[in-house]
Amino acid sequence: MASLTETLTSETKKMAVVDDCCALIDAEVADKGGISGIAIKAGYAAVKNIKPGFIRHAVVDLLPDFAKALEPLFQEAKSGGKPVAAHISANASRAADALLSITDSKVRNAQSGLVKGTYEKLRGTAKKNVEAAVPRVGKLIEKHGG
Repeated sequence: MASLTETLTSETKKMAVVDDCCALIDAEVADKGGISGIAIKAGYAAVKNIKPGFIRHAVVDLLPDFAKALEPLFQEAKSGGKPVAAHISANASRAADALLSITDSKVRNAQSGLVKGTYEKLRGTAKKNVEAAVPRVGKLIEKHGG
């Protein structure tokens, strides 16, 4: 059985996965409300305006690492005969920690002060927001990873 990274980054699936990831991010940001939602939407708009295609480029760059980080949950679901999306959702905290460990590492090495500053401002609420996105992430993985 192919790994999640091999499956999601294969030449036949990668662009569809990236498209769905970008749509997922847009949907998650759009769903945010309240004062924190305003901050998230403003930060997202600022990052998107750095240069056209920045978010897509970031998704392409992060996809292999994100897939590798979620591999244990994917394999647990597969070996346990559980639906992938349901298993990942049931382990939202683990999934969020795995994904945030990747972005934390990447931001430490980012060249853009705007990206670093925006990330640092939003990092305090990031786990809650990533956990909220995990059901969509699980469905995306189930769709493309089987």
